[in-house]
Amino acid sequence: MIKIIAVGSIKEKFLKDAILEYLKRLQKYTHVEIIEVKDADLKEPEKTKKIEAERIKKHLHEKDYIITLEIEGKQLSSQEFATQINLLQIQTSTITFIIGGSYGLSDEIKNLAKLHLSFSKMTFPHQLFRVLLLEQIYRSYKIINNESYHK
Repeated sequence: MIKIIAVGSIKEKFLKDAILEYLKRLQKYTHVEIIEVKDADLKEPEKTKKIEAERIKKHLHEKDYIITLEIEGKQLSSQEFATQINLLQIQTSTITFIIGGSYGLSDEIKNLAKLHLSFSKMTFPHQLFRVLLLEQIYRSYKIINNESYHK
C-alpha cells in the first residue's frame, strides 16, 4: 500500500482529474490512499510547520516506511525510484510519502523519514507535485512489471 500525506487541498479541476486518472491506473498494482491535512496558512514559517507537523503525525503509523519530499533530498532516476519501490513493497506494508506545505516540512517530520527524496532542485507547487509523484509511482510499477509505458 502507498499512502500520500499532503498539506493543503487541490482546488483546480484539471489537477483533480489528473490525480484521479493516476489513481485509477495504479489500482492494477497497489492501493493508494491520499490524505490531505489542512495547511496552517500563517505568516510565521516555523510555527506553520509545527502545526502542520502535528496534523501529519496523526496519520503516521509505527510500521510506515516514511519518505519525505524535500528539495534537499536524494535525487533518483525513474529506474532507481522503481527499484526502491520494488524493494520497499517487499519489506513493508505501507510506503508513506509526505508532501509539505508552502514552507516545507518541519525538522520533526524530516527526522521521521527513512528516505529524503527530491525530484529536482527546482521548487514545484505542492498541488502539482502530487500529480508528478503519482506519475512517477505509476511509471515505477510499469518498470517493475516490464511494461511498455517507460521510455
